Amino acid sequence: MHFRKGHSSTDQYLVKQVLTGDQEAFAQIVRQTEALVAQIVFKMVAVPADRQDIVQDVYLKAFRNLPGFNFNAKLSTWLGKIAYNTCLHYLEKKKLVFLPDDNEQQEGITNRLDQLSQQQGLLHNDVENELSAKQLASILGTAIKTLSPPIYQTLITLYHQEELSYAEIGEITSLPEGTVKNYLFRARKALKEDLLSRYKKEEL
Repeated sequence: MHFRKGHSSTDQYLVKQVLTGDQEAFAQIVRQTEALVAQIVFKMVAVPADRQDIVQDVYLKAFRNLPGFNFNAKLSTWLGKIAYNTCLHYLEKKKLVFLPDDNEQQEGITNRLDQLSQQQGLLHNDVENELSAKQLASILGTAIKTLSPPIYQTLITLYHQEELSYAEIGEITSLPEGTVKNYLFRARKALKEDLLSRYKKEEL
């Protein structure tokens, strides 16, 4: 049986089935959320050998905590939050930097920053017009991996590739919505500068 991703009645049904011992229902939850979980883990954890262990840990935690799931968020968002926090704990143990050093919120200017970044997009239009969709995806994928600190990689991926809302990203990361917008603006700016420096129009 196929269930539509993110549908609240489906979430309720799947959780109910898992709690009654239906293993296939939990397998369905994994299939629905594995792309999102993988995106978060792969952007936050650089060591390939550790990624699979972390993914397994995420789903083990989800299974153990499913009885306490209260449906205040989508099941996929809840899984994303578990993945994010699991990775954050991993990074803290490794003493690796994930967030920017500053802790500024800039709540008053984030709406303007968001408007500007939306207008600018990830690349200038003239550059986009010179690239095929496949080329653009490849170039963007490579460039995103170089963004630092890594929170920028995670936010760009969640917003532009997973198409999550600011609210959903805030739910996953426990960051205020204004901070999510601020970091996304910085990430887009850094990404654009990197792309334009490495791929001049005449070389495309």
